Amino acid sequence: MTNRSMTDGSTTKRSTRAPATGRRSPRALLTALLGCVLPLVSALLLAVAPPASAATLTEVTSFGSNPSNLRMHLYVPDSAGARPAVLVAVHYCTGSGPAFYSGTEFASLADRYGFIVVYPSATRSGNCFDVSSPQALKRDGGSDPVGIRSMVSYVQQRYGSDPGRVYVTGASSGAMMTNVLLGNYPDVFKAGAAFMGVPHSCFATTDGSGWNSACANGTVDRTPQQWGDLVRAAYPGYSGARPRMQVWHGTEDATLRYPNFNEEIDQWTDVLGVSRTPASTDSPQSGWTRTRYGNSGAQAPVEAISVQGVGHTLPTAGMASRAIAFFGLDSTTPTDPDPGTDPTPGSCRVGYAVSAWNTGLTATITLTNTGSTPLTGWSLAFTLPAGQTITSGWGANYSPGSGAVTATGLAYNSTVAPGATVQIGFQATHSGNTGKPAAFTVGGSACSTG
Repeated sequence: MTNRSMTDGSTTKRSTRAPATGRRSPRALLTALLGCVLPLVSALLLAVAPPASAATLTEVTSFGSNPSNLRMHLYVPDSAGARPAVLVAVHYCTGSGPAFYSGTEFASLADRYGFIVVYPSATRSGNCFDVSSPQALKRDGGSDPVGIRSMVSYVQQRYGSDPGRVYVTGASSGAMMTNVLLGNYPDVFKAGAAFMGVPHSCFATTDGSGWNSACANGTVDRTPQQWGDLVRAAYPGYSGARPRMQVWHGTEDATLRYPNFNEEIDQWTDVLGVSRTPASTDSPQSGWTRTRYGNSGAQAPVEAISVQGVGHTLPTAGMASRAIAFFGLDSTTPTDPDPGTDPTPGSCRVGYAVSAWNTGLTATITLTNTGSTPLTGWSLAFTLPAGQTITSGWGANYSPGSGAVTATGLAYNSTVAPGATVQIGFQATHSGNTGKPAAFTVGGSACSTG
């Protein structure tokens, strides 16, 4: 499942031998003059020209839990400001993070719009991502999705990125991983764009094989609810907002065949609770058919683009910018593509008490609903000070154990009535810093403290 391009070039040599004479030709005199003048001109241009971009692709070698030993490359553009958005860009089989960086337009779009790009690299045979094992298909089950989630947490801790603006995209194996990540971590990712993928759990196997021929050939046909149930089973009990989805597929794809395109639509319209009947259909470019589900806006719950006569070669030029627009990242001003689903600002208050000793501490957290409507399926987000790592907890599920943490209520306390309070807490190790998180949010809305 590769996605490569190749260019050819040729060079014509031209003779530079001087005329056979003792006198210097006019061309030789001009060359000598330029040899004196050009260094001075170059020096002047360097003095007045703006500095070149300092942003480079860098490898991060220690970023948290990484059960399958993925590699992480990171691109932080010079234009990244305070609380930047994050895009995880996942490569195809036989590829790598650096190859996806150089072979797609996401880094140049990051330069323009100021978001950070994470490029994971698979390390197993064939450099395909694990989208088939039982461990990969459930939240925090192990394997590649856990490592990618850790990469996001690292960026949030290291660069103060916006936890409410995290997105994922990928091609082929990376598109399949996009589907998996949206199902496993709906509280982490706001939206995804899958180029030539298959639905979450379509590639599932139980024999240790990483390849599912029936799914690849497009012969796995389930009802929308059956597909939706597979996503919901990846994170049982989750009742919060679900990420939006954009899917792309070429009609002549012979690797992950075209019927998977419609199965993805079935899955995500069911997960997001919108009609399978398109709200709009258009052709934004020759050969493209775009359908939108749930509404006809640029950031509809589900958007699908079918590309006529094209095989397993996406994304091609211009498609990355369409994905960025679907995410709402084509602006330097943050947007909320899903208004109305978060709690009312100021509808929560958090109390936080720490009892510390030597290299350990206990934190007790009190969450109060100060609004007029219940907090249902709540998730409390906060960033632990550097050096603190959660070892155990109560009253909530905590993920990950360090950095940008999300505490999600359990079945018995997942709904907090107006005026009611729930108490949760955890035990952690520390390396000297026993401080408190600077801020707390529920569903992306800030809570008061005290």
